[in-house]
Amino acid sequence: MNQEAPIIVGLDIGTTKIAAIAGRKNEFGKLEILGFGKAPSFGVQHGMVLNIDQTIKAIRQALENCYASNPDLEINEVYVGIAGHHIKSLQTRGDIVRSDTEAEISPNDIDQLINDQYKTVIPASDQIIDVIPQQYIVDSLQNITYPIGMSGVKVGANFHIITGDKNAIRNINRSVEKSGLRIKDLVLQPLASAAAVMCDMDFEAGVAIVDIGGGTTDLAVFYEGILKHTAVIPYGGENITNDIKNGLGVLKTQAEQMKVQFGYALADEAKSNAYITIPGLRGQGPKEISVKNLAHIIQARMSEIMDFVVYHLKQIGMDNKMLNGGIILTGGGSQLKHLIQLTEYTTGVSARIGFPNEHLATGHIDELTKPMYSTCIGLILKGYNDWENDRRALDENYVKIKTSFISKEQASREVNIEESEEIETGVEAPTEQEILERKAKERSASLKGFLDRMKTKIIDMFTEEEDAKL
Repeated sequence: MNQEAPIIVGLDIGTTKIAAIAGRKNEFGKLEILGFGKAPSFGVQHGMVLNIDQTIKAIRQALENCYASNPDLEINEVYVGIAGHHIKSLQTRGDIVRSDTEAEISPNDIDQLINDQYKTVIPASDQIIDVIPQQYIVDSLQNITYPIGMSGVKVGANFHIITGDKNAIRNINRSVEKSGLRIKDLVLQPLASAAAVMCDMDFEAGVAIVDIGGGTTDLAVFYEGILKHTAVIPYGGENITNDIKNGLGVLKTQAEQMKVQFGYALADEAKSNAYITIPGLRGQGPKEISVKNLAHIIQARMSEIMDFVVYHLKQIGMDNKMLNGGIILTGGGSQLKHLIQLTEYTTGVSARIGFPNEHLATGHIDELTKPMYSTCIGLILKGYNDWENDRRALDENYVKIKTSFISKEQASREVNIEESEEIETGVEAPTEQEILERKAKERSASLKGFLDRMKTKIIDMFTEEEDAKL
């Protein structure tokens, strides 16, 4: 294991679950999982924290389970995913005129260009979460991905700006901080999921990441190395469960179990003579549910979600000819049977399931390869991208880490790490403007750099046999 690399923790605050995963890159650039814990989520609806107390309890429970998997682990700060229907995005253009035209374009020039975008006029109730450069322009030269080192008078760029509701962001911050943690950065969930399931070939060919979570479905579209579009669709797995509950007159727990065990995203694939017997309520007899009817309910909601995906793709002019990489389905909801066929039928674009196992080292527990952990794995990769590009000074609270819960081969291995200076507590909290300026300086050249260091090689993760199992 690479003893010089820091331990980074991703915290996924979802509608149905809260997961905490701690990892470190080994000498081969793969993630060694050092701790993993999850807990049911009761204070979050549609990706938004609505009950802070319950969310704090769930975060603490996930942390306790993470510590239980590795008692020597120490967690102080985390990368947190953010989603919800309050998330919006917009496109802007910015330019600066350089006084010293003979000097090379420096990172400070890019920082100034990005920092200016945090002054973009947005609704008073919203806050800018991230500013992502798309393409740079130097004088008359366009479509430049990395302008540092070039010469020019005028430097400009097109930007993708992600905003969110201030109160929703504040609730996430309070929940995490009251759980005894510090937030290193808030990362849009579809971007984190994309980092976990995409490779360089996908990034260049053009793909749409569809992350089907419990409360929302997140969309991110990439084309020619550029983030073209992000969107949050306000429907997810919870909506399907509620549809089953109301449509079949069953309890929510029964609806969730039927969806997972017997659910089909394509009704034509369900057997018409198959039935599910569930126990009745007190004083009532058992109830028989048609698998065909169950599939019709699921297909109706999933088709609606895919219609939203088609709508967003048309809005940005992306058709099936431009998305050569197709649609990558990930998230817990992507595990529905025959969802690939429904997606291809509705969108006219090839589809596949995105698993986060490309970046994981051998010896991890099998559960972490499920699509529902794509966001959490992607948050760790985002943290490593920041560290490798010196964008953030990561805390290095080094202790001996035992990884015996991961595999037998790692049971006898301990990682000796230097102790770093502890951050003083009680310091004055930074102002909102200082936070914005700090975040602006932490962004570098382009989204190409966001994924360049995350991908070490292209691995064909999917086989026809795996698709058949889904």
